[in-house]
Amino acid sequence: HVMGKLKKNIYMIKKLLLSTIGLLMISCSNKTDDKRTENFPKEELQVTVNPEKKNVWVFLLAGQSNMAGRGLVEPQDTIPSKRILTINKKNELIYAKEPLHFYEPTMTGLDVGLSFGEELIKNVPDSISVLLIPTAVGGSSITQWLNDDNFRNVQLFTNFKEKLELGKSYGTLKGIIWHQGENDATNEKDIENYQNKLNQLITKFRKTSGNNKLPIIIGELGSFSANREQWEKINEKIRAYASTDSLTKVVKTADLEHKGDKVHFSSESIRILGERYARTYLN
Repeated sequence: HVMGKLKKNIYMIKKLLLSTIGLLMISCSNKTDDKRTENFPKEELQVTVNPEKKNVWVFLLAGQSNMAGRGLVEPQDTIPSKRILTINKKNELIYAKEPLHFYEPTMTGLDVGLSFGEELIKNVPDSISVLLIPTAVGGSSITQWLNDDNFRNVQLFTNFKEKLELGKSYGTLKGIIWHQGENDATNEKDIENYQNKLNQLITKFRKTSGNNKLPIIIGELGSFSANREQWEKINEKIRAYASTDSLTKVVKTADLEHKGDKVHFSSESIRILGERYARTYLN
């Protein structure tokens, strides 16, 4: 009888401990998410009067998580400009505030979009507005883009094509900025085939756009990975492809820093990266 009561008490203690641990884990998770989202905009600013189509430069943002955005959004990233536009998940035109991407709401954060747009409008006529169309999905491989796979509930290339057509309805498509390759760097065969697949994808981008001279700007993978040798091999493939295509340019990232996970750029670095995308395009 005593042993029975003892076992029952031990069971109850274990149950209480597990419950407490579970609550602590949920609390920590919520605190982490609260920090990630604490500076997210509280409201969207709808564009009520569309700028003239001839004065809107359209850019598509494509790739995986470092384009989709994993940086910490800070107040400075949510100050809109009347000349920098984007879309929401309903495909409505809004003034751009970070984060721009909306496909992965539990992970998304600061991306290169707003800093890219801000650098552009400093260097183009005042009559020009910039429309940034988000299409990147974290974790996606170049093969999945080519195959139009459904990944994280997004039909990758179909969504890209639909967003491209939406952008063209508002203005002139001026270019694509691409950041991807971390996924492919995990497999030697994927690294080996990356340049060929990048060629296929860029050809597909241009064919879909109806412009075989469409500029493509590609960001290198960071130099901070625990998988650094493989990431650099992807960068070599990117540079090798760009050397064969005068309308594809590469943005350097060797001096940029990660946010602590050795995978994603820090907020400061992601803003610098956006500015470099813009300057590379302008040059």
